[in-house]
Amino acid sequence: MKPPQMPLPKHVAIIMDGNGRWAKKRHLPREAGHYAGMGAVRETVRAACDLGLENLTLFAFSSENWKRPKTEVGALMGLFRAYFRSDMDELVERNVRMRIIGHRGRVAPDIQQMIQDSESRTAPNTGMNLTFAFDYGGQEEIAAAAQELARAAKDGRLDPETITPELFATRLFTSALPAPDLVIRTSGEHRLSNFLLWQSAYAELLFLDTHWPDFDRAALTAAMGQFTARERRFGALDTLDSGAVA
Repeated sequence: MKPPQMPLPKHVAIIMDGNGRWAKKRHLPREAGHYAGMGAVRETVRAACDLGLENLTLFAFSSENWKRPKTEVGALMGLFRAYFRSDMDELVERNVRMRIIGHRGRVAPDIQQMIQDSESRTAPNTGMNLTFAFDYGGQEEIAAAAQELARAAKDGRLDPETITPELFATRLFTSALPAPDLVIRTSGEHRLSNFLLWQSAYAELLFLDTHWPDFDRAALTAAMGQFTARERRFGALDTLDSGAVA
């Protein structure tokens, strides 16, 4: 597929929401929605590669999701295992570099090993950066970064007066990535739900009614078109206002 002739965002982040509602609408168990959602992940990653996106971050499992029923959490963990086993060959073939951000110590040891192996295997790749936010919470991430800087200041390794937003960002999980230009949330909810809170300060937000299992190549391409149509000012005046006489 030939990439569209449009300026693409450097970093797209997606809150994959609506698996349960997709399943309920079809009188299926929630686990069936999560299984269908994994298919949407696969389709979206392929489409992002074909479009030429440089960075794609997917919100796979939040730190709050541990509160869900154990059967549902177990099903989600099973899907993560299945993804690591089934899709790594294709990611390597597509030259994708995969990373996981979040709190790794709370998941089962075999998943920790799968994460480590997948990151190591795709580390040499030079194509799209695919990041999964897994057992991730934005507030927890910000608190951890603040603790790290506080320890450095306490030990005399850092002058607190030198702390800037740019320095703070280097302590976040996403320090190797540009800030997201576009954050997409599916399923009609209009909130970030603790996802990339610091990083999304100037991101364009796009809320879609589509449930995640129905998100596909066409939906991603349409989202790119909406992004292109927006004027990003980062706090400055727009073109018309900047030329006005005070």
